[in-house]
Amino acid sequence: MGHHGAMTLSFEEATAFVTGPGQAFELTTIEVGGVTYTAFRHAPPTLRDLLAPARGRGDAPFLVYEDERWSFAEVAAAADGLAAALVSRYGVGPGDRVAIAMRNYPEWVVAFAAVVSMGAVSVSLNAWWTEDELDFALEDCGATVLIADPERVARTRTTAARLGFATIAVRDPAPHAGVDRWDDVLVPGAAAPTAAIDPDDDATILYTSGTTGRPKGAVSTHRSIVQALMGFGCRVAIDQARLPAAGGTDGTSIPPVFILVVPLFHVTGCVPVMLASYASGLKLVMMHRWEPERALELIERERVTTFVGVPTQSWDLLESPRFAEFDTSSLVSVGGGGAPAPPELVRRVDASFSGGRPQIGYGMTETNAYGPGNAGDDYVTHPTSAGRATPILQIDVRDPEGQPVAPGTAGEIWFKGPNLIRGYWRRPDATAETIVDGWLRSGDIGRIDADGFVYVEDRAKDMILRAGENVYSAEVEAAIYEHPDIYEAAVFGVPHPRLGEEVAAAVVLRSGATVTVDALRRHVADRLAAFKVPAHVTFTTEPLPRNAAGKILKRDLRDRLQNPE
Repeated sequence: MGHHGAMTLSFEEATAFVTGPGQAFELTTIEVGGVTYTAFRHAPPTLRDLLAPARGRGDAPFLVYEDERWSFAEVAAAADGLAAALVSRYGVGPGDRVAIAMRNYPEWVVAFAAVVSMGAVSVSLNAWWTEDELDFALEDCGATVLIADPERVARTRTTAARLGFATIAVRDPAPHAGVDRWDDVLVPGAAAPTAAIDPDDDATILYTSGTTGRPKGAVSTHRSIVQALMGFGCRVAIDQARLPAAGGTDGTSIPPVFILVVPLFHVTGCVPVMLASYASGLKLVMMHRWEPERALELIERERVTTFVGVPTQSWDLLESPRFAEFDTSSLVSVGGGGAPAPPELVRRVDASFSGGRPQIGYGMTETNAYGPGNAGDDYVTHPTSAGRATPILQIDVRDPEGQPVAPGTAGEIWFKGPNLIRGYWRRPDATAETIVDGWLRSGDIGRIDADGFVYVEDRAKDMILRAGENVYSAEVEAAIYEHPDIYEAAVFGVPHPRLGEEVAAAVVLRSGATVTVDALRRHVADRLAAFKVPAHVTFTTEPLPRNAAGKILKRDLRDRLQNPE
C-alpha cells in the first residue's frame, strides 16, 4: 500500500482510533439516574468549565454582529457583569430560571453564558411567539427574571404584572416603566461566578411544541449539553481521520468561522453553532435577519467556513441572482438540519461551491441537536440518509411494542445517550411517555442499513416542518376550531420547493355560515405565531375523509390538494 500514498481509514477504524485510550474523545461508561451510558471521559463537567478557556482568548474576535465586533474578553466581562447583577440586584440563585426572549443579538449569547455559569437555568423563548404563547411559557417555567429586546418587552408587560418577574431590556432607548436597562444593571469589572455546579444540575429549558396542546419545556443538564457538543467534535475528528493527509498544500488552513443564520432560541443555533464556536474559540458571524444576499456578503467579508441552516437557506444562497458576484471559496461545509434535504440540493451544493461540501445532521431538541450526521463523499453517495452516529449515541429501530426490528426494516427510531434531555419541565407523564429506560422515543419512522446509515422515512407525530420550524397540526386545528362557524378542520403539510412544507387546512363550515380565507387566516394569526398560519385554506362541503377508527385521512387530503380533479 505504501507507494500509493496515505492509507484511508474506514468509518469504523477512524471511530476506534479517535475514541481510543488517551485520545481527546476517549470513551468511558457512566451511570446517570440508574441508567448506564457510553460517554466521553474527558468532557468538561459543566458549561462553565466548557466556556472557561475562552476567557484566555482576550482580544480575539468572537461575535461579529453587522458592524459590531465583540472580543472573547468583552463577552466574558459582560457575562460576569450580568451574573453579578442577577445575584445582587435580583436575588437569582442556582436552579432559578432566567428567561431570554429576543432576536439574535450579541446580548443573547452574553445572557446565556451568564445564566448557565452561575448555576441558574437559561429558558429560551421563541421570539416569534404571540403574547399568549409567551405568557404560557413564562408562567410554566416560573421565571425570576426576563431578559428581552423591545418587541418582546412590549409583548410581556401584562404577564410581568401578573407574575411579578423583573425585566431587563436590551437595546431599548426608552424602556417601559418598571423595566431595567441592560447598561444600567451590568456590574462593570465583576468577578466570575463561583457557585458550585454539579454536572447533573439543570442548565437549559427549550420549549418544544407538543403534538397536542401547549409546548413542553425540554430540560437539559450541564452534562447532556457538554456531551452533545463533544459528540459534534468527535464526528468532525472521525471525518478528518478518514481523510488521507493532503499532499501538495503549504499546510495553512483557514481557521473555522461560523455564520449564525438560525435563531439562538432553537437548539441548532444554541448548541452546535453558538456553543461550539464559544467553546472552541471561533468567530461567529451573526445576522440581523435572514437575507441571502447579506449572507453572501458576510461570507465573503468574514471568510466564513461553516454554514449551518435549514435546507431552505442553502436553496436561498444558490438561487440568489447575485450568487456569482461573491467569493464563497472560504466555505468548507454547507448544510445544517431541521428537515431532510432533497437529493437535488445535496448535488447542487456539492457542484456550486468551490470547496464547500454538503452536510446534514439529524437531531432534536430532546437530543441537544446531536444525532446521526452525514457529510462530504458519504452524503453525495447516500443523499437520502441522515448519516451515522458516534459511539456515545445508541440508535435502535423498534416496532410499536418497543421490540427491535431487523436491519433495513422500518420502525420508530429510538435514541440513547448522555446527550439526551433529563425530561420535560414539571411534566412527569410526558417524560415517561417519551423517555423509557434511558431511551428516547423520537416519534420518527425510519430504518438503519447494514453500514449504520440512518434513513428517516416519515414523521410518526402529526407534524409539519416549515423551514425548520415544527408546526403541530393539533395546535393549529385547535385555533381554527375556536371560530364559531367551523364544523370540521384538518391541518396538514403540503410540499413547498423552498420551505420544505407549507401549512394547509381543509375546512368544513357549519351549514349556512360564510367565512373567507382571509378572515380564517386572521383568526389563526390572532392566536398563534405567523409561521403556523395556514398558507392554503380549502373550504369543502363534504365531510372530511376518515378511516374506520374515525381518524381523518390527511394523506388523502394532501393528495387531493396537489392533484385536484
